[in-house]
Amino acid sequence: MEVTTSQGALLTLQLGDESTGIDILDITGLDPVKATIVSSSFANQDGAIYQSSRRDTRNIVMKLGLDPDPAVTDVLTLRRYVYSFFRPKSQVTLKFYVDDADDTVEDGYQISGVVESCESEMFTQTPEVDISIINFDPDFIDPNPVTVTGMTTADTDATYFPYAGTVETGITLTLNINQSLTEFSLYYVDGSQATWTMDVAYPFVAGDLVTISTVPGSKFAQLTRAGVTTSILYAVSPQSVWAQLAPGDNWFRLFASGTSNPGSIAYSKRFGEL
Repeated sequence: MEVTTSQGALLTLQLGDESTGIDILDITGLDPVKATIVSSSFANQDGAIYQSSRRDTRNIVMKLGLDPDPAVTDVLTLRRYVYSFFRPKSQVTLKFYVDDADDTVEDGYQISGVVESCESEMFTQTPEVDISIINFDPDFIDPNPVTVTGMTTADTDATYFPYAGTVETGITLTLNINQSLTEFSLYYVDGSQATWTMDVAYPFVAGDLVTISTVPGSKFAQLTRAGVTTSILYAVSPQSVWAQLAPGDNWFRLFASGTSNPGSIAYSKRFGEL
């Protein structure tokens, strides 16, 4: 596991490795987080009606043991060293590595949070530090985004997108316009073969760059023309669906009439647990 502070300081901890004097004793909060479910009840009806649900924030709690080499350092120095990485209200980024040759994430599962507490008993024969971190985005993210390039098409053929994450993820669509164009459409087909559409209508000209993000919390539609970037959110049809990749099988089709325009779809794999 790696811990990086907002100032860029790096702390590396490995399960079972006591060479640094800091030992990982326990970590909780790596399972799927609890969901909050909203329902409505009625006076003359048994049970309730499901309305919606969402996943809560994640709380990662770590217990670190302090076992210094007396010839090199002492408990007080080690404790203060740990404090320097986990000061309450400071922001930290955690990266977890899985010892599995078949794992698809090579550069660690990354998650950011804010330190809630960092506590240690001063007078004990087995000094330990208890750390609590609140992760407001509960997902672990593969820090290496995936980018798939392609072209607009005037036919009905869709491109297959297998997604290895365990929770939905938004995409960033980039389209390089090489001709005058009044509209284009993004068709998304999920694993159950349901089709969702996003329609964009605007007087595009050759040289335009269109960027659309469907990432929750960071949705936008932008046009870059002659080096100037402006919002064209109004060009997206109100009936459009801001598609997200679902775990498993997905398909996309970027439709535009006339000559094909080059584009790409980028996304980050998200995981609800380790």
